[in-house]
Amino acid sequence: MPRTAATLARDEEHWHGIARQFEIEPGPINLENGYFGRMTRKVLEAYQHNLQWVNRSNSVHVRQRFEQTEALQIRRQLAELLEAPENAVALTRCASDALQSLIRNYNRLQPGDQVLLSDLEYDTVKSAMRWLARQRGVEVIEIQHLHPASFDSLVDTYKTALQRHPRIRLMPLTHVTHRSGLVMPVQAIAAVAREFGVDIILDGAHALGQIDFDLPQLGIAFAGFNLHKWIGAPLSLGFLYIHPDRLHDIDPDMGEFHFPADDIRARTPYSTPNIPALMTLPQVFEEHRAMGGSAAKGARLNYLRETWTEAVREVPGIEVMTPQDPRLCCAISALRFTRHPDQQALVDRLLRDYNLFTVARNGAGFGPCIRITPGLATPLGHMQQLVEALTELASQ
Repeated sequence: MPRTAATLARDEEHWHGIARQFEIEPGPINLENGYFGRMTRKVLEAYQHNLQWVNRSNSVHVRQRFEQTEALQIRRQLAELLEAPENAVALTRCASDALQSLIRNYNRLQPGDQVLLSDLEYDTVKSAMRWLARQRGVEVIEIQHLHPASFDSLVDTYKTALQRHPRIRLMPLTHVTHRSGLVMPVQAIAAVAREFGVDIILDGAHALGQIDFDLPQLGIAFAGFNLHKWIGAPLSLGFLYIHPDRLHDIDPDMGEFHFPADDIRARTPYSTPNIPALMTLPQVFEEHRAMGGSAAKGARLNYLRETWTEAVREVPGIEVMTPQDPRLCCAISALRFTRHPDQQALVDRLLRDYNLFTVARNGAGFGPCIRITPGLATPLGHMQQLVEALTELASQ
């Protein structure tokens, strides 16, 4: 009888087998897996082989094979992974590149319109939106989410902002916030945005590979994603998504002419990509599915996150930043030591005294925090070590 993803998530023997697929350098326990993901041993070997092959064959292979057939097949496989039409995706170097392309080429703004920014957006997205506002003569409206957040408070904050500012036409929305790991209720927020005629550009950088979602069901027309986080691809790979019915609302990038105007690939800068990395993607997609896809990965990562957050949530001196609502949680979570104003000092203590590598994050309305992110190779024992370290530090 097949086991559910939730049951499999607690099978340490199974995930120990998954962990053996990765090469891990001796050193601190890595609880900062949100930056980028590890490649499996097989993906790394494929990447090295592809790098050597492209270096040997140079443009002969690239011009004759890669550009003509392999690149098209890879794009088709990416679309299948997303369950999207092939003409809805275009490869980029990362989510940030994809999001910047969507933002700068969005053509529906008129002078006097408004765009909406929240405190939880990625800094690159914030700067791109402010640039867009200056270029188009529109006003930036900035909001700050309540903390602690709830499903209803997140939706209501957007609804209130759109009611108060009827000239808002565009807003970015981060699926998984990079500071605290809060998962935004995208479908509910998108439904509110549609009521007010507001378009959303979705930042899916941390979502793909650990959260099961259906873009059409979410109601999203524009999005940018990474492939080097939870999917397991080499660095320098991402893509953008545009619903085919909305392609005309995003201009070709700076007059891009290498592809027809009705081709989504014209919405990205034309350049020589990391071809060896792209050539690994069939292997990456195969292994992602073999591990159980986003459902199995997400269940395991959520289980690891829950083991530490629920163990310290009531510890005096610790505030867990992410709510307990399972709709708002993923692998990434965060905390702060309420008796210590300098969270970086505690990050340093975790590394120096407990051999635990974490990262401090600032910039959101709720203030500084410490981000903690287990990975697919993280054993349950590392979470238990984290709980012991946090509990001891909180008592000091």
